[in-house]
Amino acid sequence: MRKIILMMSVSLDGFIEGPDRQIDWHRVDDELHSYVNEQVRAMGGLLSGRVTHELMAGFWPTADSDPASTGPMVEFAGIWRDMPKIVFSRTLERADWNTTIKRDVVVEEIMALKAQPGGDLALGGADLAAAFRQHDLIDEYRIYVHPVLIGEGKPLFPASGYAETPLRLAETRTFGNGVVLLRHQRDRD
Repeated sequence: MRKIILMMSVSLDGFIEGPDRQIDWHRVDDELHSYVNEQVRAMGGLLSGRVTHELMAGFWPTADSDPASTGPMVEFAGIWRDMPKIVFSRTLERADWNTTIKRDVVVEEIMALKAQPGGDLALGGADLAAAFRQHDLIDEYRIYVHPVLIGEGKPLFPASGYAETPLRLAETRTFGNGVVLLRHQRDRD
C-alpha cells in the first residue's frame, strides 16, 4: 500500500511561513534542491491544498524557461508539470497541469487512493496536513528544519486537540547549508 508522506520545510521555531506568507527565509541550495527532486521524482502524486497548489502553479510550469533558474530548478519544473496532482479545495473551479480537484478529505477515498499501484503520495500544506492528521492518514513526516528563527507566522502543527501520535525516527540528514531533515514514520504498533 502506498504511503502518505508529509514533506514540509519549517523554521527552527516551527513556522512554515512568516506572518505575510513569506518563505524567503528558506535555505534551498542546489544540494538540497537536488535531494528533494530525487525524493519527489519517486512519488506517485502530489496532494496539496489550494494555497500551496496555486503557489506552485504560479511558478513551476515555466520555471525551466527562466534563464535565472538553476539546474535543480529546471529539473523540478519538469517533475512538477508531469506529476499527477490532487488539490483539495472547496472554491477552486479548475486546475491545469495534470491536476484533479477534490472538495474534501474523505477517508474512504484516501484509503482507495493509497491502495492504487504506484509510488507514495507527497502531502504539502499545513491546513491539509491538519485534516489528514485528524483522520490519522499520514504515514511519514519528512520535515526539513531550516536554521533560522522567524519569530511568528503560520505553524506547521497548530494546537489541535488531537490525540498523541506515536512516531519513530527513521532518518536524519544534515545538508551543507545547515538544513536538517527529520524523517519520522507513524508507529502503528
